[in-house]
Amino acid sequence: MLKNKIIGIDPDIDKSGVCYLYTPTRQVDVKTMDFPHLLEYLSTFEADCNVIVVVEAGWKNTISNYHGGYGRVAENIARQVGRNQQVGHCIVEMLKHWKIPFVEKAPLRKMWQGKDRKITHEELAQFVKDLPSRTNQEGRDACLLAWDYAGFPIRITLSKKVANKQDLNKFLTRL
Repeated sequence: MLKNKIIGIDPDIDKSGVCYLYTPTRQVDVKTMDFPHLLEYLSTFEADCNVIVVVEAGWKNTISNYHGGYGRVAENIARQVGRNQQVGHCIVEMLKHWKIPFVEKAPLRKMWQGKDRKITHEELAQFVKDLPSRTNQEGRDACLLAWDYAGFPIRITLSKKVANKQDLNKFLTRL
């Protein structure tokens, strides 16, 4: 049974992306929170039977996510990825403790027009109508997680970047 309150979380070392989606009206509240404030926020849903939390679980990737670089660059990236994943594990442990329903969801496929093929504010705003005027990447990723979990349609108008037929075919094969 689909819950009418979905909280999407994109775990991060400094500030995690958090999106509260109320499914009957499709209203969203997108923000970022440091770890203590995120746990405080989640604890308020302990007795709410109409909520589910969707945590982006990078550890569920079935293939390696190589970020490029060698030596110290690659080592630092790997350390950051591991630390982000640890934040996700800690969030999941607290959700278990509070008996708040949750789903560990592998990261969604990156097929957007933003840096590293991440979703842009403009793309997200095309199908999430009550999006704040500004969002950061963590908030957008959390919003996309919640929206996808709800099964809501994700429709966008193709940008000028994919205006010709050859570029359009490349874009459609990524979907």
